[in-house]
Amino acid sequence: MFSSALSHDAAALVAELDRRGLMLSTAESCTGGLVAALLTSVPGSSSVVDRGFVTYSNEAKAQMLGVPMALIETHGAVSAEVARAMAESAQQRSISDLAISITGIAGPGGGSTEKPVGLVHFACARLERATLSLERRYGDIGREQIRMAAVADALALIHMQLETN
Repeated sequence: MFSSALSHDAAALVAELDRRGLMLSTAESCTGGLVAALLTSVPGSSSVVDRGFVTYSNEAKAQMLGVPMALIETHGAVSAEVARAMAESAQQRSISDLAISITGIAGPGGGSTEKPVGLVHFACARLERATLSLERRYGDIGREQIRMAAVADALALIHMQLETN
């Protein structure tokens, strides 16, 4: 299911988190748990992966993570603001040092002129560090290609957050 490059990156990330004694949680919407699935496919990942929240609906984002519905209604579920709230809430509602969030439009439908298919927002929260954000516009390259590209960028954002020491 995952490319060898993604699997290799996940193994390196698990090893780095383990070396630092850090735990990670995920809060995923358009990827539907793929980041958590990739990380937990690595032997020994139980020492660094705390939990994964799959919050596909707006209600799940509100109920499981405490993302205010007013925030979702104001900015939309696919927004930097909601991605940030998802990551920060996942980190706070877990025993994790870091949390990554992903929310986007994987298509084929659901896009608009303002928020086209392929738009994905990410955030990575870390204890006592600034939350990092990322926006990607992959274009309408296909649902699975968008989801896999988002998984790769989520891992890259976690790596960036680790580099902030």
